[in-house]
Amino acid sequence: MVITEVTKGEISTRIDTLGKSNPGQIVFDRSWNVLVSGARKYSPTDGSGVQLPLSIGKTWNSRSIYVNSENGATWKRTGRSKVVGQETVTTKAGTFETFKIETTSSSKNVKDPTQKIEAMSQVWYAPTINHWVKQTIVSRTNNRLMINNTIELIDCGRRA
Repeated sequence: MVITEVTKGEISTRIDTLGKSNPGQIVFDRSWNVLVSGARKYSPTDGSGVQLPLSIGKTWNSRSIYVNSENGATWKRTGRSKVVGQETVTTKAGTFETFKIETTSSSKNVKDPTQKIEAMSQVWYAPTINHWVKQTIVSRTNNRLMINNTIELIDCGRRA
C-alpha cells in the first residue's frame, strides 16, 4: 500500500498485490475507515478505522451499506471494534508501540439474505505514525474461508 494523495477528508492509496499485474485502489477517510475499495463503495464508511483517542477497553460500533459496482450487489454491514491491549510490535519498518484493536463484522446481501460474509480482523495501530503496522484478516463467505491474511508494514517514510 502506497499513499498517493492526502486531502482534508481523504487518504488515497495504491495497492500492489504479488501475482497481480494491475494495482488496486483504496480510499480512506482521515480515520482509516474505507470509503471505496476497488468496486465496493461504502456509505458512510466500512467502519474499520480507528476512533481516537484510543484506550484499552474502548469499543465502538459501525453500520454501513456498500454497493459492488461490478455485479450490482448491495450489502448491509455491521461491525464492532474493541481496543484489547497495548503491544510493542517489530516489523521490517521498525519497532512501534501499538494499540491492538479487534473488529468483527457481518455483511448480508440485501436481495439475498442467505448470502453472508463474516469477518474478524486484528489491527496493531501505532499512533506515532497514524497507521497500523500489522493486520490480520479472516473472512468467511457462507461459512467458507475466503481470506486468511497477515499484512505487515515494511517501510514507512515521507517523500520530498
